Amino acid sequence: MKPKVILGMSGGVDSSVAAALLKDEGYEVIGITMQVWPDKAPDALEVEGGCCSLSATLDARKVCDMLGIRYYVLNFKEVFEDKVIKYFIDEYFKGHTPNPCIMCNKYIKFGELLRRAESLGAQYVATGHYAKIEYDDDLKRYLLKRSNDSRKDQTYVLYNLTQYQLAHTLMPVGNYRKDMIRKIAEDLGLKVANKPDSEEICFVPDNDYGNFLKTREPDKIKPGFFRDTEGNILGRHKGIIYYTIGQRKGLGISFGKPMFVLDIIPETNTVVLGDDEHIFSDTLYASDLNYIPFDTLKESMEVTAKIRYSAREAEAVISPYNQDSVKVKFKEPQRAITPGQSVVFYKGDIVIGGGIICKKDIA
Repeated sequence: MKPKVILGMSGGVDSSVAAALLKDEGYEVIGITMQVWPDKAPDALEVEGGCCSLSATLDARKVCDMLGIRYYVLNFKEVFEDKVIKYFIDEYFKGHTPNPCIMCNKYIKFGELLRRAESLGAQYVATGHYAKIEYDDDLKRYLLKRSNDSRKDQTYVLYNLTQYQLAHTLMPVGNYRKDMIRKIAEDLGLKVANKPDSEEICFVPDNDYGNFLKTREPDKIKPGFFRDTEGNILGRHKGIIYYTIGQRKGLGISFGKPMFVLDIIPETNTVVLGDDEHIFSDTLYASDLNYIPFDTLKESMEVTAKIRYSAREAEAVISPYNQDSVKVKFKEPQRAITPGQSVVFYKGDIVIGGGIICKKDIA
């Protein structure tokens, strides 16, 4: 029998097949669903298909029963509230657009879950992420690599993994394409084989983040002014949390031509609007950095970089900017570089690292 593995189960097909694959390899697998939904947002319990919903828990339990492995639901509500939800709220009121999945991976799935796993005598945590972990004998380090399915690759949200976490993490579905995973589930008779992927924020009912923020912090939402790049008032907005860089629709005001959100300035409660051409920039700065093949970036390096999960990679040069940040210079200007989002660096199939975008140079 191989070592004990704690597998984070969302009730979806990927983590379900991950359980089957690990069991077939001889691991002692224990399925865990992390109960993270906050008491203050009970509606999140009923979000169909969400990784935090009651239906997801029931699906995960059924899979574990069918596979003959133990299954538990553990309470992660307090740490999730502190590390993910509070971060999500604070970032929006700073005029940023956060990615809560990245913080969940950093602090919950590969932080707190790993600590819980070790307390249960497990040597590994495992997930259904589409990514691969390999050890490089020359570097004497673990590497994070793209999955075999480029369309489903999830390395963008995993760049924060440390060497210790990589050494104690298994990602068995990274060697498969999504259609192969669904076929394995069908062959096993798992009812989740054709279950749709969850793409919404798990703790925000109906994916209405504006209403979620209004419910949590109603006194902080204040109307302000739309201004152009010269500072002229164009109209009034309903609160900076309702806007993100590059947004065109839903501004609530007509200008006779397309106008886009260029900047959000929380200090003056201002949303800056302008033409599409002003959305592009070739330089950004990022902080809260993590590198995987090495500890720190000591000199400039050519990479490809993604500025959001759905973005195409673009050629760039990353350079040390100061002790805590990096400068990213793109070969071609990028559209809607957004503070609060992550920028992730690649060298071929290898994840070099990434960080949180803190500012950009105005084109």
